[in-house]
Amino acid sequence: MNRYLQFGSWLTEWAGCKVQKISVNAGFTCPNRDGTVGTGGCSYCNNQTFNPAYCATEKSITEQLEEGKRFFGRKYPEIKYLAYFQAYSNTYGELTRLMAKYEEALAIDGVLGLVIGTRPDCMPDELLDYLEELNRRCLLLVEYGIESTCDEILKAVNRGHDYACVCDAVKRTASRGIATGGHIILGLPGSQLVPDYVTTEARRLSALPLTTLKIHQLQIIKHTRMAVEYKEHPERFHRYSVEEYIDSVIEFLENSRPTLVFERFVSQSPPELLAVPGWGLKNHEFTAKLEKRMEELDAWQGRRFKV
Repeated sequence: MNRYLQFGSWLTEWAGCKVQKISVNAGFTCPNRDGTVGTGGCSYCNNQTFNPAYCATEKSITEQLEEGKRFFGRKYPEIKYLAYFQAYSNTYGELTRLMAKYEEALAIDGVLGLVIGTRPDCMPDELLDYLEELNRRCLLLVEYGIESTCDEILKAVNRGHDYACVCDAVKRTASRGIATGGHIILGLPGSQLVPDYVTTEARRLSALPLTTLKIHQLQIIKHTRMAVEYKEHPERFHRYSVEEYIDSVIEFLENSRPTLVFERFVSQSPPELLAVPGWGLKNHEFTAKLEKRMEELDAWQGRRFKV
């Protein structure tokens, strides 16, 4: 029995075959770094934490994808691919430049579509017009960094936008028929002070027309403003134990819309990048613990969901 909607199963059904995401660093920046929205970026952000070794800006998109295909193809010879534009804000730039990068990825043999990670304040209508057309000829998932539904927390981490901006971008994207994903972080500074924070997050996000959602625990990464803040004021942070975080994820799932697809629940950055040691669990090990705990509690997605 699957006690929550799992991304892997949804992805295979959506694509009609087994597919693998290949991360691409297309050399974009972020309006929260270049001064358009702010400088310094989000206080927790260090893009090294999710860039595979083959993702390097001196390599073309074609080179990165071909290298990724060789890596995954050894294990899964028949697999197809989605080009995952992951690093920074991948809808931030002049339209023709964006289109050229997306089309280069789609020209690679075996690439069935795109996953485009971005910010909710980087989705102009003219780009949505193009993405709506693109969605008719390939698989397309637009994934927004949401991080929190609480404006005070977004401000505290220097996110550079509010939750109203998230709602607007998600609704405009989904209204074009485009699969729309989101990403949040549990444990951001100040979240422990918000009553029923996890339940509130789950119900607010479930009210949006999101197709998929990623949840990550907060990690304190080296060379970030948050690492300095943690060193100076650790009392402002709530560090989850594995067991406590599992129970929080279950609370989130039980208060979530039954049709929301969950991609993952944890992020495990390389140990050498962590300013504070992590749990030492691989993703599949955490998922096994989560599913065992859900069985013990007879918990399932949507059990406490309210419209």
